[in-house]
Amino acid sequence: MARTRTAPAATLVLFVRHGLTPTTGDVLPGRARGLRLSEQGREQAEQVARRLATVRKVAAVYASPLERTRETARPIARMLGLPVRVERGLLECDFGAWTGRQLKELRRLPEWRVVQRHPSGFRFPGGESFLEMQTRMVATVQRLVAAHPGEAIVAVSHADPIKAAVAHAVGSHLDLFQRVVISPCSVTAVWYGSGGPTVLTTNSTGDDLGQLARS
Repeated sequence: MARTRTAPAATLVLFVRHGLTPTTGDVLPGRARGLRLSEQGREQAEQVARRLATVRKVAAVYASPLERTRETARPIARMLGLPVRVERGLLECDFGAWTGRQLKELRRLPEWRVVQRHPSGFRFPGGESFLEMQTRMVATVQRLVAAHPGEAIVAVSHADPIKAAVAHAVGSHLDLFQRVVISPCSVTAVWYGSGGPTVLTTNSTGDDLGQLARS
């Protein structure tokens, strides 16, 4: 008699954007080192840690290597009694020559329209393309999901990688990913099961995460 294969148990991925920094909204920091959370950002990290503590079966807390993501992950990990695991696949997009530039200057460039309207066709000068970023992020999530069947994990990352993961999860073209808003220390929850991903919530900043469930 042929054996029936059992589908792997689903995994809940809780994407968290890092908290506010002193330059959030003014500068495109990219992968520049040394940028830490502001006082408000640290408060946000403590708040999101308390919210995530209500989620059952959280087995791991992963974070991008940058200081602002690791600082956001620490209170989450502490609240859950887990270590912070550094994961390079969760890194911010490599903005190349645009790294550290003022957003008000970048918005005046003709390339900015391409970034907003046709990101799938744009590569940052000397850096990564949006498509490469999405491919990297999706592959990282798939690997983490495979390592945690039937569990929940926290992945602390950056706005654009999370937006790209959401676009992939809902089957949206990358050119539409700029329509997704991911606020500092917001939670975006995606259920990865055998039938494909299901987005449970995006950009959650205050509701009860303990009530997350597939309908």
